[in-house]
Amino acid sequence: MIKNYLTIAWRSLTKNRVFSFINMFGLAIGLACCMLISGYLYQELTYDTYSANAKQLYRVNLGTVGSVGTDSYPIVDIAVGEGIKNAFPEVAAFTRMSSLQPLFVKAADQQFKESNLVMADANFLQVFSIPLLEGDAKNSLAEPNTIVLTKATAKKYFGDALALGKMLIVGDKTMKVTGVIDKVPDNSHFHADGFASMITYTAGRQQTWSNVGFYTYLLLNKNADPKKLQAQFPQLVAKYVVPEIQRDMGVSLAEAQKSVSTFLFTLQPVTDIHLHSHTKYEREANGDINYIYIFGALAIFILLLACINFTNLSTAASAKRSKEVGIRKVLGSLKNSLISQFLTESVFLTTLAMGFALALVYLLLPYFNGVSGKNISMLFYLNYKAIIVELLIALIVGIAAGIYPAFFISSFKILSVLKGNGSTQNNRSLLRSGLIVFQFFISTAFIIATFIVYQQLHFMQNKKLGYDKEQVLVINDTYTLKNNIVPFKNQLLQDKRIVNATITNDVPVRVSDGTQIYLKSTTNSTGHSEIHANIYHIDENYIPTMGMKMAAGRNFIAGSKADSTGVLVNETAIHELGLDKTDPIGKTIVRSGQREFNIVGVIKDFQYSSAKQKIAPLMMLFGNSNGSIIVKVKTADMHGLVTSIENQWNEYHADAPFSYTFLDDQFAQLYVAEARTGKIFTSFAILAVIIASLGLFGLSAFSIRQRVKEIGIRKVLGASSGSITGMLSAQFLKLVGLSVLIAIPVTWYAMHRWLQEFAYRIEIQWWVFVLAGALALTVAFITVSFQTVKAALTNPVKSLRSE
Repeated sequence: MIKNYLTIAWRSLTKNRVFSFINMFGLAIGLACCMLISGYLYQELTYDTYSANAKQLYRVNLGTVGSVGTDSYPIVDIAVGEGIKNAFPEVAAFTRMSSLQPLFVKAADQQFKESNLVMADANFLQVFSIPLLEGDAKNSLAEPNTIVLTKATAKKYFGDALALGKMLIVGDKTMKVTGVIDKVPDNSHFHADGFASMITYTAGRQQTWSNVGFYTYLLLNKNADPKKLQAQFPQLVAKYVVPEIQRDMGVSLAEAQKSVSTFLFTLQPVTDIHLHSHTKYEREANGDINYIYIFGALAIFILLLACINFTNLSTAASAKRSKEVGIRKVLGSLKNSLISQFLTESVFLTTLAMGFALALVYLLLPYFNGVSGKNISMLFYLNYKAIIVELLIALIVGIAAGIYPAFFISSFKILSVLKGNGSTQNNRSLLRSGLIVFQFFISTAFIIATFIVYQQLHFMQNKKLGYDKEQVLVINDTYTLKNNIVPFKNQLLQDKRIVNATITNDVPVRVSDGTQIYLKSTTNSTGHSEIHANIYHIDENYIPTMGMKMAAGRNFIAGSKADSTGVLVNETAIHELGLDKTDPIGKTIVRSGQREFNIVGVIKDFQYSSAKQKIAPLMMLFGNSNGSIIVKVKTADMHGLVTSIENQWNEYHADAPFSYTFLDDQFAQLYVAEARTGKIFTSFAILAVIIASLGLFGLSAFSIRQRVKEIGIRKVLGASSGSITGMLSAQFLKLVGLSVLIAIPVTWYAMHRWLQEFAYRIEIQWWVFVLAGALALTVAFITVSFQTVKAALTNPVKSLRSE
C-alpha cells in the first residue's frame, strides 16, 4: 500500500515539476531558516554547561546601592572567595580569575603582544572541567611564575615541539609552561589564550573586601541552597567591609555600617551569565535573553509561513487533480484511503524539502556564522540525533501542512468533480484568505522591525558624542618608549597634518577604572551619600585633542603643582553629587583611601560607552598615564601619515612594534551585536517576503482558476484587460492591506519594548509604517500580476471551450 502511495506521489511530483519545485522550495527555505536559527539558539542556551560542576557553580557578584540606583559588578575583591569558603560549610571550593593588561610575550626570537591572558587560581581549570593536553591539571598553576597555554598559543611560540617545561618572558616575568589545553570551549562566558598562576601576581597582597577586580566563583555542595547562603552574606559585610570603608573613606562607624544594606554580595548561576548579565566589567560581551525570544519567534513564524505556503500551493494544485479524485471514488476508493494517499504525498514532499533544506544550510552556514558571530559546524546537523529530529520534523510538518489539502481534495463530490467543478467550493476561501493575511502580517512586521533596528543603529553610531571620533588615531603601547614618550609626541606635533596629541591610557570607548566618591562638605552629615565614578588619567592636551567642551571652570594647566590634587568631573557627576544648583568649582571630593581632590573644571557630558547605557559619573585626574598617544589629524593622505609616524616610531627603537587603531573603528565595535541583529532581521525579512509571495502566488493561481469562465464571459461582453487585471488584483491587495493594518500596532508595541533596552533611543516615526506597508503592497501587486495579467490576456474562446 505504502509503495503504491509513494509511486503515485512520485508520478504526481514529476508530472507537475515546476509547481512541485516551487512548493518544495518554499518549504525548504522555511526549514533551512528554522534549522539555522535552531543552531544559534542551541549554542546560546548551552553556554557554560560544559563543566561537570555546572549546576553547582555560581559567580559572586557585587551590587552597590547609591542615591540614583544600584551599580552591578561581576567582580569582587581579592579576599571574598576564600572568606565565604571559610565561613560557610556548604561551599565546597572557590576559584578566581582576573584579567591581565595586554603584555608582550617572548620566547627565543618570537615576540607577540598578548591581550587575552588571565591569572587564575590553582584549581581553576579543574573547577571548570577544562582538561589538559600536556601537564597535570591539579598542579599546573600551583607554583609562582607558571602558565598554562592554549594549543594555538603554544604552537605560535614553540611550533610543533612540546611546550611543557619551556620558558616564556611574560611582561617583566619569566614563566614556565606547565600545561597546555586545547582551548576554552566556544560556549563559555570567558575565553583566554593563557592562564598565569594567581600566586605570581597576588603573593603578599593585602586581603581586602571592599574593592573589585576578581571574577570569583563558588562550587556549592549538591544539597546547598544558594538563596539561603546569599541571605547570610550581610554578616560578612558587617565583619569585613564596614571596617575597611570606615578606614578608607574616613567616615564614622555609623555611616560605614550603612554598607550592610548598600554593599550587596549576590550569587549568580554560571549558566545564567551569558544571557542574563550585562555589567560593564563582564569578561566578554554577553548575549541577551530577549534575542533568544526574538529569534525563537522568528524560527517559529518562518516555519509557519512555509507550512501555510505548502497548504495554499497544495490547495491550488488540487484543481488539476479533481477528476482523478472523482474517478478513484467511482472505482471504489474510500475517503480515508484518499486522505492517506495525499498525506503520504505531503510527507514525501516535506522529506525531499528537508534534504533540500540541508543543502541550503550547507551553502548558507558560512554567511550565517559571519552574521551571527557563531561557529556552528555542519556536523551539528548531521549527527544521528539531529537526523532523527529532522526526520521527525519532516513528518510532523508534512502531516500538519498536508492535512488540510488532504481533507479538502478528498471531500470533492463525484458528480461535481467529473463535470470539472471540483475546485469551486467557496466555503474554505475564508481560511485561505486568512492564511494570506497571516503571512503578510508576519512579513510586514519583519519589514517594519528591520527599518527600526537600522534606524536605532544609525542613531547610536551618529549620536552627538561630545567628542570628535573622526580622523583620530590611537597609537598603542607607547609605554614601551619609556623616557622617549614625550619627545616622540613633540616630534609628531612638528607634522602639519597633526592637529594635536595627548598622552593617556583612557580612550572613550574603553572600560575605565572606578571608585566611590563623595563631597567632603557633607562628611560630618549622616545624610551624605557616595556615588560611583569612573576615572580617566589625562594630560592638559586631552580635552582639546578630543574636541571636548568645558561646562564650567578650566582645563588642567601643564606644570601646575596645584592640579596634582585637582580634578575635572562631568555634568552627570555634578548632578549625582547634588551640585546642580551651586557653583561646583573649588568644592572638594573624597575618594577611596581618603584622597581629596578639588574640582577645577566641569566637562560637558560625553558618551564614553555604548548608547545602551546612560552616561555615568566621571572624574579626570591629571597625569600618570602613558599607555597610548591619541593623535588628532587632518589629512586626505592617511596612509602616508601613518607610514611617516611608523618611521618615526622605529627611530626610537621601542620594545614593541608600531601598532595603531582608529577611534571610529573602536567606536563601531560597541555596536557589533546591534549590527548583527540588523543583518539577521534583514535576511529573514527578505526570506519571509519571498515565502509569503510564493503563498500569494499559489492563492492567486487557485482563485483565478476558479474564475476562468467568468473572465472569459467578461471579455466577451467587452471588459478590457486592464479592468479585469484590476478586479482580480483588488481582492488580494485588500488582504495584504488588512495584514498591514494588523501588523502596525503589534510591531509598534514589540519594537517599543525593544527600544527600552537603550538609554538613548529613537522615537518611532509614522513614515516607517507607511513605507513598510507600501513595500508589502508593491511586492503583493507584482506577485499577483503574474497571474492576473496572464488571465486577462487569455483568449476568451479558450476559456469558455472547457465548459
